[in-house]
Amino acid sequence: MAGRLGELLVRENLISLQQLQQAQDTQKREGGRLGYHLTKLGAIEESELTDFLSKQYGVPSIDLNNFDIDAEVIQLIPRDVCDKHVIIPVNRAGASLIVAMSDPSNIFAIDDIKFLTGYSIEVVVSSEEAIKEAIERYYNVGPSYDEVMEGFDEADIEVSDDADDDALDLERSAEDAPVVKLVNLVLVDAIKKGASDIHVEPYEKDFRVRFRIDGVLYEVMRPPFKLRNAITSRLKIMSDLDIAERRLPQDGRIKLKLGKGREMDFRVSVCPTLFGEKVVMRLLDKSNLQLDMTKLGFEPAPLKEFKECIHRPYGMVLVTGPTGSGKTTTLYSALSELNQIKDNISTAEDPVEFNFAGINQVQMHDDIGLNFAAALRSFLRQDPDIIMVGEIRDFETAEIGVKAALTGHLVLSTLHTNDAPSTVSRLLNMGIEPFLVTASVNCIVAQRLARRLCTECKKKVPTDEQVLLDIGVDPEEIGSFDVHENAGCRTCNDTGYKGRVALYEVMAFSEPLKEMVINGASTAELKAEALRLGMQTLRMAAINKLKEGTTTVAEVVRNTAPDR
Repeated sequence: MAGRLGELLVRENLISLQQLQQAQDTQKREGGRLGYHLTKLGAIEESELTDFLSKQYGVPSIDLNNFDIDAEVIQLIPRDVCDKHVIIPVNRAGASLIVAMSDPSNIFAIDDIKFLTGYSIEVVVSSEEAIKEAIERYYNVGPSYDEVMEGFDEADIEVSDDADDDALDLERSAEDAPVVKLVNLVLVDAIKKGASDIHVEPYEKDFRVRFRIDGVLYEVMRPPFKLRNAITSRLKIMSDLDIAERRLPQDGRIKLKLGKGREMDFRVSVCPTLFGEKVVMRLLDKSNLQLDMTKLGFEPAPLKEFKECIHRPYGMVLVTGPTGSGKTTTLYSALSELNQIKDNISTAEDPVEFNFAGINQVQMHDDIGLNFAAALRSFLRQDPDIIMVGEIRDFETAEIGVKAALTGHLVLSTLHTNDAPSTVSRLLNMGIEPFLVTASVNCIVAQRLARRLCTECKKKVPTDEQVLLDIGVDPEEIGSFDVHENAGCRTCNDTGYKGRVALYEVMAFSEPLKEMVINGASTAELKAEALRLGMQTLRMAAINKLKEGTTTVAEVVRNTAPDR
């Protein structure tokens, strides 16, 4: 193509014959592509060359500097192939992979990528310089674990187990180059793999790092045992914590800038264990926060009921479930829908995970007396319309929340209970009177997160009727849908799952249920009545996701309890 490209550019008066000859001479000496040398010599602008190639070959051009490429797409083509052909994958659409090339006529490269990935290839054109910069930006995320440790003697870092180690020694060890690189590698790797938590754990003779991906922990590396205190200290320095304090739990935050204006927060918790400090980091990525309720996993009928309850002018809406079940995301999506200029919204959170414009968010500080109850009292003097309390943990918070709901405010909060009907018992056990529960609570939502099957590799499996009957599938529905299982591929790191879907149980407080609470009905009786009134349980929601081919039987059993 090189000779032909030069002739075409001269013919179009975009470069002179002298400039072409000069570029060709440089190309003979240094190798590389003609277009690259023409732009380096200043004979033609990169944008002009890209536009020319786009028109000449009838393919679109792309400005890679203004385009964010998904990490999953990058993983489809290895770095060495990109370097060899000067190409980079930019997007995936169904069975097609869109690839940016500086030489759209290179059919060998296109065939190579097609064979390698199994996708049909669509070409867009970009300048060689821009592609090389993009390759560096997206592939060069830092050294690998082996590269960091290469030639590194474990004896280089010695931190004794004494609790009164000199803080300066700890700090020096933590700033040692391999430790800094290794910690950065762990943080970036967690972001790339879509982890929600990082666990850094010391044991008597071992030290390991685990990532929680889609709700399940996976071991990712075992750094040298002697680095455990240095790595912990490095994380504490990054979190602005006291590195000399190793006997008490500490909490902090790390903020990373990832380019393109994207920021990632890590909520850091350090807890002293028998053999050293365990560090757990929760990744908070606002760019991945899903606030559209229709995409969270709600079925149409429960979603309609939930929306009706949050749009009432007063009352209490409670979201329940274990830690990490997505309660905060559900509350944030509700607040996002309610966030309007006409309403004053205040939230008490521990911690504030994401900031929202138009919502007054307050971070709790128990050590100075700023707890949920104190924040709630303050909110009631701030002319509120909508109040969100991170969690109802005690009678005092529950009492103030109930009073706020009874005096014309909408109160959103969370509780730790197994399902929606058992939340009533939890409130009564806290000391709230039955008549106050029925007067204040609009709706209780229980939720879980089930792993979503990877769409690239999920496979149909023969239906085992007995298994389906055991989990609660209606006998008449067996055979009317396909059951899928996880297989594993490069896209999902061979787990068979990619992402999670929420399961919801929405129990709106209707008059029959209120009457039963006043009469002292048990949790089982409340559940039976709610089912009679049309409530969809967590198990039913999970079975619906199974029928849709979204999840597996194993996930249904892992996340939900039987209804009988």
